Order: sequence, then C-alpha cells, then structure tokens
Amino acid sequence: MTSTRKIVVVAVVSLLAGLLIPLGKTQQIPGPVKAVQLTGLPGVKDNAKGTLGVENGQLHFLHSNANSDVPAASIEDVATGADSERAVGKTIGTLSMAAPYGGGRFLSLFRKKIDTLTVQYRDPDGGLHGAIFTMPPGTAEVIKKELVAQGAHTSATTEPNAPAAPSTNSPNKEEKQ
Repeated sequence: MTSTRKIVVVAVVSLLAGLLIPLGKTQQIPGPVKAVQLTGLPGVKDNAKGTLGVENGQLHFLHSNANSDVPAASIEDVATGADSERAVGKTIGTLSMAAPYGGGRFLSLFRKKIDTLTVQYRDPDGGLHGAIFTMPPGTAEVIKKELVAQGAHTSATTEPNAPAAPSTNSPNKEEKQ
C-alpha cells in the first residue's frame, strides 16, 4: 500500500510542477535583455551586440565599447514586430553554399525567431533619427510597454488581436448641416 501512495504522490507533484513551470515563464522580463542594435544609435557601430533596457526614463543600450541613451520623452514612435533569421549563418552558412547536391541551400531553411523593436526619436537639436534592434522572442513588447509607461509615444495603440472600435459615422450616411 505504501508503494502505491508513493506513486500517487510523485504523480501529483509532477503534475503540479508541469502546470507551474509555464506560469513562471509568462512573467515580465526583469531588467535589460540581450539585443543587437542593427543601426541608428549615435556612437554605436551597426550590428553591435549588447544589452537593452529602460532605466530612469531612458532607453539604454550598453555595448562593450559604447553606451547610448535615448530619453523616452523624445521617442515619437515605437514599433514591434516578429521576424526570423538564419540559424546557420556567417562564415559557415556562406561556405556551406558550396556543398554538393544543394546541401548548403538546405541549411538556409533552418530559421530562428526573433523580435524587432524600431524606435523613432528626436535628438536635442530636433533632428529625426531611428534605431532598429533585434532580440529574443517575447521581449520587444515588454520593452515597448515600459517605454510608453515612461513617456514614449506610439502610433500603434491597439493590440494586434483586439477588435477595432466601432465607428459612429457610417460611410453611407450624410451629415446634416
């Protein structure tokens, strides 16, 4: 009888652990995230890897050689998106193109998902600039929400899956004057 109880206890604990682990992954990402700045930040080279976070009302990109801060109040638009990139890239991906029977082309089919964050901002002199970042999936939307909470503006205010608000004006009706 005790061995049956042990099996039941282990099964219940395993079931609860299986249910709670995914809940832990849905929490917001604390602090900076690893990102690649594709282009747009002054003083930072293109395709620079570093960490991106929102601290003290500023979008902060920290790279080994350079740092860059963009005040959230100067951000005119923040956009997020989902994309993919080659999983096998750089030198190995290029050299594999020479593989016989199209083997190298087969490697280019393997992709990994990424998030993109695009920021349009004004510098202190009023010049318009933009910066593009890539990061792991699920992180761009969190950074966008933090930026908007600290004063950044965005043109996309509705969620992609949310229904559009019904309009009170019908295109078939004329307004009375």
